[in-house]
Amino acid sequence: MKQETQASITQWSEDTFGPVNDLASLARRAHTEMDELIEALEAGDHAEAKKEAADVLILLSRLAHMLGFELSDAVNEKMQINRARKWQRADDGTGSHID
Repeated sequence: MKQETQASITQWSEDTFGPVNDLASLARRAHTEMDELIEALEAGDHAEAKKEAADVLILLSRLAHMLGFELSDAVNEKMQINRARKWQRADDGTGSHID
């Protein structure tokens, strides 16, 4: 199986859908895919959730490539910030920062 990169995802996307005229359109589409991910999770369909999670990452990978950064690098940088913050737990396995 081919190992995809942000560049290969972007190239496939542009070949398939054409160029992006508005970067926010990618974020809006990722939001739609997140809604589909939530629906799959609520239905208990883990196979579909896997596909929808991949769709979200595909869109975010294309956006990151177009903005000129590696998504994995941005995650590493953000995790460094997150690890330095103080957090308030919600009782559902999530939370929010308090500083």
